[in-house]
Amino acid sequence: MSRFWPRSLFGRIALILFVGLAAAHGLTFWLVMQERSQTSWLMMMSYLAKDIAASVAILDRIPAAERAVWLDRLERRHYRYTLAARPDGEPATDGTARQVVHAVAGALGPGYAVSATLPADDTSMLQLHVRLTDGTPLTITLSAPAMAISVWVLVVLMLQLALLAAATWLAVRLATRPLAQLAHASNRLGPTLRGDPLPEDGPREVARAATAFNAMQRRIAEHLGERTRILAAVSHDLQTPITRMRLRADLLDNPDLRDKLNADLDTMQSLVREGIAYARSAHGEAEQPRRVDLDALIDSLACDYRDGGATVRLHGRIDRPVVTRPQAVRRIVGNLVDNALKFARDVEIQVEHAGDTVAVTVCDRGPGIDPAELQAVLQPFHRLESSRNRDTGGTGLGLAIAHQLAQMLGGDLTLGNRSGGGLMACLRLPTGVAGTAGR
Repeated sequence: MSRFWPRSLFGRIALILFVGLAAAHGLTFWLVMQERSQTSWLMMMSYLAKDIAASVAILDRIPAAERAVWLDRLERRHYRYTLAARPDGEPATDGTARQVVHAVAGALGPGYAVSATLPADDTSMLQLHVRLTDGTPLTITLSAPAMAISVWVLVVLMLQLALLAAATWLAVRLATRPLAQLAHASNRLGPTLRGDPLPEDGPREVARAATAFNAMQRRIAEHLGERTRILAAVSHDLQTPITRMRLRADLLDNPDLRDKLNADLDTMQSLVREGIAYARSAHGEAEQPRRVDLDALIDSLACDYRDGGATVRLHGRIDRPVVTRPQAVRRIVGNLVDNALKFARDVEIQVEHAGDTVAVTVCDRGPGIDPAELQAVLQPFHRLESSRNRDTGGTGLGLAIAHQLAQMLGGDLTLGNRSGGGLMACLRLPTGVAGTAGR
């Protein structure tokens, strides 16, 4: 039964309302038909008694030899006459039979005895038994009147049900559409947490929810902007003391100590630079989407690495333009290649087109990652226990920046271990207008 239960709130409310209204409508129709049936039965009861009394009077006054001819003339739609003795059957003692016997006996008068039985072959009928004045037995067989329903009644009933369904759909749509708009607006925020404001109109409750959502969106945007400004200011202010410390380190007579201090300063500067890069990737970029030859972009990136002495091989082609942000894509793939080169000598980039998405996969034959850590390494400043050395482990922001930018482009970044050893990082992007959430 649960598989027929709608999963959406719209479907559940619509189903409950329509079933309830249809059941109430059907009950009303049944009550009307019952009242109509009772009224018709009472009217027929009055007419039946008078008609049977008139027919018995006619049969009493005509010669016995001519009575058989008159039986067909006296027959009606729901009852017929038979000049025969009482057939076998059970006595009819229900309320309806007693009402019929009482009505017919009252119309015939005290000179006639009326009894009722149920035919053995069809208990849905009722047989009345009377003896004429000369003692001839007369049996009157009554069939229950059928309640005829006109075709136009059924047509009107179907039209009423259709009207109920349309009214239910409209009412539930008006009630649930604000929820759908709110969910759609929340999804449009994306990783940049910026989107178009909701219209603050409609019913009072809907307008209040839209106002609260827009206010929340503005506060989040202000918070992210403030975070970026703080990190930019910290980065700017750190440049001067780092430069002074570098100059002072160069004046040291001890070369080993000088090299160690310069290495630490390089690490500090790298950490500040990558922290600012992560904040900007989370806050969104000013770059606008445009049509890009992704094959040429990734091929030029691979050539740059090969010119620098790294072994980076490219396989596959897309052979179609993609609407995206090229600098963001270049940075994502660059971060993935840099991460792969830290742990492996050879890196492969595989490009393929599948349906409405393109996939760029960066593969290596390094040590791989524990499956329990595959999602954690996409978080900022998360480094594996085996990679605490910054020469190999870095700052823990490269994959986090790539993950943020992938979400901003409307795609996703997934990590997985290769069979035989190594890591596989797959970037999937839509082929249409990607990354519009951050504009």
